[in-house]
Amino acid sequence: MRLCFLVEEHYRHDGMPNEVIGQLTAWGHRVDVVRPGGSLLRMSEAVDAGAHDAWVLKTVSGGPGLTLLEAAAAAGMTTVNDARSIRGVRDKALAAALGRGRGLPLPTTYAVACPELLREVPAAEYPLVVKPADGSSGRAVRMVSSPEQLETMLPLLAGEGMLIAQPYVPNSGTDIKVYGVGGELFATERCSPLHPDPSVRERRVPLSAEVAAIAAQVGAVYGLDLYGVDVLLGPDGPVVVDVNDFPSFRQVPDAAARVAKAVLELARTGGHAPQQAASPQPAPAAVPFPTLPLSIPVQVRAGAGESV
Repeated sequence: MRLCFLVEEHYRHDGMPNEVIGQLTAWGHRVDVVRPGGSLLRMSEAVDAGAHDAWVLKTVSGGPGLTLLEAAAAAGMTTVNDARSIRGVRDKALAAALGRGRGLPLPTTYAVACPELLREVPAAEYPLVVKPADGSSGRAVRMVSSPEQLETMLPLLAGEGMLIAQPYVPNSGTDIKVYGVGGELFATERCSPLHPDPSVRERRVPLSAEVAAIAAQVGAVYGLDLYGVDVLLGPDGPVVVDVNDFPSFRQVPDAAARVAKAVLELARTGGHAPQQAASPQPAPAAVPFPTLPLSIPVQVRAGAGESV
């Protein structure tokens, strides 16, 4: 197969996607790499219909890569993930509206075009978590404890474009990152960006049936095949606080090979993941997957749950 990877400068030297590209090349496939953030693009000629079996995007939110991917999709080419699905999660305000409307456990979300409008958020909603609607990799995520503190933080929030604000979900200081790849789910635990602790390292953890069901529903709601979900275990149950397309897949075993196989399968099927039944796993790693109105069949892989 011939594939085109759109790779932002931010990820130029990262293992993901470079290891995936290396794996695909080792298997005999041709991979062309385009760096949309560091190239002069002749948009009238950038998309050559039929030249590639699939286009794959690994860029930061707000980068130029998504525009090129959407151009490829408009020309009828297969994209990984689906270009419309990526737009639906990279705009966090849009993602919140879509997710809440389809029953996902997301917090109440306010969106503002300028930070001064956050003054209208009711005081009862504080503390707030405020972040750019097009943010990624934990950039500019801030805790605002009170309306008074908001006033002091307005200069820091200026220039970030559209912002979203959500009531803070009390938690242990760590969140669960669930990766979806090739019809399987893998869970890791890591520090929340609001509670940095260098002594806590990211590690694989067992995946509960409840969180697995939510993660699978996320993939179905947003139409994603390769994705990550950030979940907080709050006092009222799991809460989805972020969704991203083509994440790092850290701690996923044989991540490069798994992602490469998923990309090839999506390229072969025109960007539609085949239906897969969850295969039984030996206890205690097995997590039975519940039936969901919006679910997609997945296999759940749990880690050994080693201690920090």
